[in-house]
Amino acid sequence: MSPPRDRKWRPSLGLTLALTLAAVLCLPLAGIVAVRYLFPVIGYREAVIAVGAGVVLVTAVVGWALWRLLLRPITALADRAEAVKRGEVGADVLLAHYGTQEMERMGRAVMDMGRVLQSREAVLRSYADHATHELKSPLTVLRGAAELLDSDGLSAQDRARLLERIDEAADRMTALLDAQRMLARAQEPLAGGESRIGPLMEGLQMDHAALTLLLEADAPLPMAQHGLRLVLDHLLSNAAAHGARVVRLRAVAGQLRVADDGPGVSEGNRDRIFDPFFTTRREAGGTGMGLPIVRRMLEAHGARIRLEEGERGAVFLVEF
Repeated sequence: MSPPRDRKWRPSLGLTLALTLAAVLCLPLAGIVAVRYLFPVIGYREAVIAVGAGVVLVTAVVGWALWRLLLRPITALADRAEAVKRGEVGADVLLAHYGTQEMERMGRAVMDMGRVLQSREAVLRSYADHATHELKSPLTVLRGAAELLDSDGLSAQDRARLLERIDEAADRMTALLDAQRMLARAQEPLAGGESRIGPLMEGLQMDHAALTLLLEADAPLPMAQHGLRLVLDHLLSNAAAHGARVVRLRAVAGQLRVADDGPGVSEGNRDRIFDPFFTTRREAGGTGMGLPIVRRMLEAHGARIRLEEGERGAVFLVEF
């Protein structure tokens, strides 16, 4: 999310150009008039020198203003973009001064784009590393089972057990590939708009019948209904998978709170739950991609999610 907008007034680019053109147009005329009225008093030569000095001073002021409002911000923004391209840490921090209103909007857009591109690159790199490791296990199972199936004298019971292991390995690989596809889609910007949880409650309760959903507060949230439903589906599925029975939903201005009564998250895992492929349910088929997908979806929408301290269960807070 971008830092809050600088409240200091900045001129628009149109106003800056208009004042510059006005100075270019009026300066010669003002010089002619000044010479006309000064030379009878101080002499023609002295009048020309004085007016010339004034023109040079005003030109210097206009040049300084253009340097400060246009040249310096453009150069600094280009340097930042090059730093982002090189992957330097902290290169996506916004500039302290952008000159004009249009330059500020462009600068924020460029820095936001840099953050998104760096985030996507990090996700792809992380996924490639993790996927290579995660897929090795089911591939090893498939290779071993295939070799054993080719053996002579294999009993029907052993053959059935090997085929079952092949099915399990194939399901595991399918789940990992589906999670990768969902993670890639989660990074796409969601549609804008506003929505409430209330109209979604009936469908959410039907799809998550093992949970009792309680809506404690409902306020408009800056997310389209489809995106909000996807986020809630992932969070509720995660709660049910970890043994929760009751989930409390609370939406207030700019915030969504999802709290369950499950076992919660251990202290050692709190910093890892949003890492791709991290799961405590690997034996049960968990891929560890649910919460990373939620985080990527929200980041693409300019929001963020964090795990809060709670007396019981897991408490997730989404801030828009």
